[in-house]
Amino acid sequence: MTTATQPVRPTTAADLTELVGTELGPTPWYSVEQDRVNAFADATDDHQWIHLDTERAAASDLGGTIAHGLLTLSLGPHLSSQLIKFDGFAHSLNYGYNKVRFPAPVPVGSRVRMRVTVVSADEVSGGIQVVTSQVMEREGSDKPVMVAESIARVVAAS
Repeated sequence: MTTATQPVRPTTAADLTELVGTELGPTPWYSVEQDRVNAFADATDDHQWIHLDTERAAASDLGGTIAHGLLTLSLGPHLSSQLIKFDGFAHSLNYGYNKVRFPAPVPVGSRVRMRVTVVSADEVSGGIQVVTSQVMEREGSDKPVMVAESIARVVAAS
């Protein structure tokens, strides 16, 4: 496994293939604050108390409100774009995820960062499918807060 300077900017399928097995990162720390959690709850209509009710959450075994797991996942495109940019291609799209896990919570007020490893880069009809392993860690925690296998499709510039 090798490490690269960020952000890397591949422009061809060969560039992407060379990145297979390369760990990128970590990103700078990103603060997860209550206002972002509240906005995510409003955007998704997920108003579970553990994310929003600071008093009730403080009395829980978690000791305070936590970010939604899907909020953590949704930070993936922003954070991974700090590590790898597809701006040398016509465009790139999120294609999906093969696996997503949230091994530990993200307490509101904590900071997270991401590491990305390029797992594969395969030519497919209309472009290149890039699979990356995304691992998000929380400052001060031994356990990752999110582990996901992300799939992107990129289209070569004409």
